[in-house]
Amino acid sequence: MKSNFYERVYTVTAEIPEGKVATYGLIARWLGKPRGARAVGWALRDVPTDLLIPAHRVIYRDGSLAASEVFGGVGIQKERLIAEGVPFKDDDHVNMKAAVWEGPLHVVDE
Repeated sequence: MKSNFYERVYTVTAEIPEGKVATYGLIARWLGKPRGARAVGWALRDVPTDLLIPAHRVIYRDGSLAASEVFGGVGIQKERLIAEGVPFKDDDHVNMKAAVWEGPLHVVDE
C-alpha cells in the first residue's frame, strides 16, 4: 500500500505546472487521504532519482518552504520557484492566492 500511495503522490506532483505550487495537504485530499499530508511529505522525500518529479513545487499550507535540508540546502527551493515565476508575498512565503494550482484533472485512484 505504501508504494502505491507513493506512486499516486508522484503522479499528481508531476502534473503541477511550472509557476504553480500545491501543498502537502492538498495533494493528500486530491488522493482521498485528507489527513495524509505527512505521508505525502515522506513520499516526496523518497522520490527515486530516475523520476523527474517537481517536488520543489510542494510547500506548506501557510506558503512557507521545506526545511533547509531538502533540495540540497537553504534557498534552493526558493531559487527554483522564483526561476519558474512563482510569486512570493515576502522573503519566506509564497503568495498562495496567486500561485496555488487548482489540482489535477482527475483523481488518481488507489
